[in-house]
Formats: sequence, C-alpha cells, structure tokens
Amino acid sequence: MKRVLLTYTPQYAPRMQPYFDALRSVGLTPVEPGADAYDAVLLAGGNDIDPAHYGQSPDPRLGPLDPPRDVYELDIAWAALERDLPILAICRGMQLLNVACGGTLHQHIDGHRDVFHPVLAQPTSRLAHITGQSAFEVNSRHHQALDQLGDGLVVTAHSGEIIEAAEMPGRRFVLAVQWHPEDLVGSHAPHRALFAALADTLKA
Repeated sequence: MKRVLLTYTPQYAPRMQPYFDALRSVGLTPVEPGADAYDAVLLAGGNDIDPAHYGQSPDPRLGPLDPPRDVYELDIAWAALERDLPILAICRGMQLLNVACGGTLHQHIDGHRDVFHPVLAQPTSRLAHITGQSAFEVNSRHHQALDQLGDGLVVTAHSGEIIEAAEMPGRRFVLAVQWHPEDLVGSHAPHRALFAALADTLKA
C-alpha cells in the first residue's frame, strides 16, 4: 500500500484525524513526520508561516507561528519537488508550497474564516478534470492567501480576487487548494476526488 507523508508538528496532532481518514478512505497509508520512506507528501493545514521566509516583516494581524514546522516542511517540499513525488497541499500547505517555490503571501485577508463559498476553476485545469466541475462550494477557514506566485505554479481556481487553487503542469501530481477537502470527503464528491486522484497517480 502506498505511503503518504502527512506533515505536522505535535501541537497540531489533535486536529489531524480528518487527514488520516481521508487518505485511508482511498486506500492510502498515512505516515507521520519523521518517516524516511514514503511515496507522496500531503502538506497539511496549520499555523501561519513566518513571513521572514518570503522576505517580509510581520503584519500586526499575523497569527501564531510554528517556526520548527516551517523549516521542516520547507525541507520536505523542496525534497519532494526535487524527486518529483506527488504533492497534495491543503490550506497552509498551499501557502507553504508557494513559499517553497519563491512566492509570497498576503499576510491577512478578511471574509474567509469559517464560511462556505463558491470557487471557479479553470475548465482546462487538472483540478477541473479531477472534480468534474468548474464551479463548486468549498469550506474556508484561512486568513492568508497566495500573493506573488512561486516558480512553476499556475493558478487554477479563484474566489473573487483570492487564489483558491494552484498546480504545476508537467509534474506527476502537484495540486494545492486553499480549502479543507479532508473535512468533506464523506459528503461532497468533488473533494473526495482530490484524494482519489492522488491514489490513482500512485497506482500508475
């Protein structure tokens, strides 16, 4: 069974069960940080990223930071990109991936915490192909978002002016979303499809 490295630090462990369940629901085996053998990476949600990693000073509205996790996950992201391992990046994970590729973040945005809202996906994107839809509802609980796009990433979904998804053409599988599909696997087909697509990539 294919193994997916799930990234987090101990303080965030109590909130990881939905990720474990989502991966297992499509036949994948989640492995915890520190594992030295894995076939793909899931960059999970969590705290804000230290803006020093993208050359900015902290905004007063910046949330709690987790410096060890920043360093750990940047190393994981760089290694996975170098090896062309499949990457699914969720919420903070999307932001981390963008920073790993040289991009920047909006340190604070309004209106995206604890709400459902529609996103519009590019019809020709991998995201639209995977979900079978170019417009669908997502759950949102973030206050940061992508600003300057990192090298190799292309934007594939928006909600107004906010970037909601990005991917890397030419890679086996690099897909990043700003919402939390792990919470919707059992009730919303487009979100389960993201995990199923990761599983299909690992079977290919």
